[in-house]
Amino acid sequence: MTAHKILFLIIDGLSDRPCPELGNLTPLEAAHRPTLNRLAAEGVCGIMDTIATGIRPGSDTAHLALLGYDPHTYYTGRGPLECEGSGIHMEPGMIGFRCNYATLSPEGLVTDRRAGRIHDTAALSRAIQDGVDLSKFGVEFVFRSGAGHRAALALKGEGLGHCVSSNDPKKDHVAPLTITAVRELEKDKKTAEVCNEFVRQSKKILFDQPVNRDRLKQGLNPANIVLMRGAGEMGHFEPFDKKYGLSGSVIAAASLITGIGSAVGLTRVPVEGITGSQDSNIKGKITAAANELKTKDFVLVNIKGADESGHDGLASQKKAFIEKVDVVLEPLLDLKDCVIVICADHSTPCCIKDHSADPVPVLIHGEGVRVDDVTEFGERSCAKGGLCRITGAGLLPTAIDLINQAHKYGA
Repeated sequence: MTAHKILFLIIDGLSDRPCPELGNLTPLEAAHRPTLNRLAAEGVCGIMDTIATGIRPGSDTAHLALLGYDPHTYYTGRGPLECEGSGIHMEPGMIGFRCNYATLSPEGLVTDRRAGRIHDTAALSRAIQDGVDLSKFGVEFVFRSGAGHRAALALKGEGLGHCVSSNDPKKDHVAPLTITAVRELEKDKKTAEVCNEFVRQSKKILFDQPVNRDRLKQGLNPANIVLMRGAGEMGHFEPFDKKYGLSGSVIAAASLITGIGSAVGLTRVPVEGITGSQDSNIKGKITAAANELKTKDFVLVNIKGADESGHDGLASQKKAFIEKVDVVLEPLLDLKDCVIVICADHSTPCCIKDHSADPVPVLIHGEGVRVDDVTEFGERSCAKGGLCRITGAGLLPTAIDLINQAHKYGA
């Protein structure tokens, strides 16, 4: 019997390095994970360099690679993908930015790049959309909130370029930067000028917003400046259904991931209560994925919370979140007619609080897999598996071959 569906589950930032506070185990190895272990024992495992050996993947380039879109060809910057995921329709040639709401002190210093991990910034974004005026540049813009403190900005107009810097200092207690052109081209210089004007006007609007007045009264950090980075120009992506002959959907809280899905033509599936953080409705994601598989050939699910713990350096919290995920994944054991792929998109070691080039564990479960001797889903155990060490570009084609939808190369 051959399965006909693919569930592609990416546990964002899952893998790690040995943590002293966990007895030199990784959070994944230390976690109680009976479901993941059973899927590994009944499947085939390996480790994966999402881009290539020694390359630290971004979540953007990693997901493009995992979906078979070579980031060296398709990637110009994260911004356009964030815009798509935030509900902004990006036409080819538009310039997109990923943004953060942040806190600016009275002295003009960035004191919290995530504004206390603020949630529900819709009112702030509406105020910016209604109040900022870039017409003197001949530029239209769309500004939308993303998950949590995140947002996205899209620019549309003649003579715009995407090669500009960021105003994000990437650390707290320093002043925001001035956005500059990184090429000596007039279109990039114009974009830099437009961006600085956007920041100037939006900062003035945010200063007296009711949301921020309330946050100050509660002793919370106000979201009173927009930090912009990841500039890119929207390109053209071959539709997923034409590339693979498969219908598909994407389920994720992160606007970046839904943006990548939208860009390649996957149907975005909303799920109530998903936040991209520790409190996300993971069970709802898995339920929604099972429902989508009734009518779709392929479903991509991204689960984000482990990455957040890695960035914050919280190994025990990361372990606890993995255990929470494992419980929610139990219904996958009874999923029929489906190849299940589970992996991370990159490592986010708690010791460095950032992405690393460490390879990530991967398993494939379902009809036709050559079951190996691995019995636990972990970084070191999966390295002994039958998939050996693969690249991200080879993972989806392997799953597609297992559902007998791969094209023969040659006669």
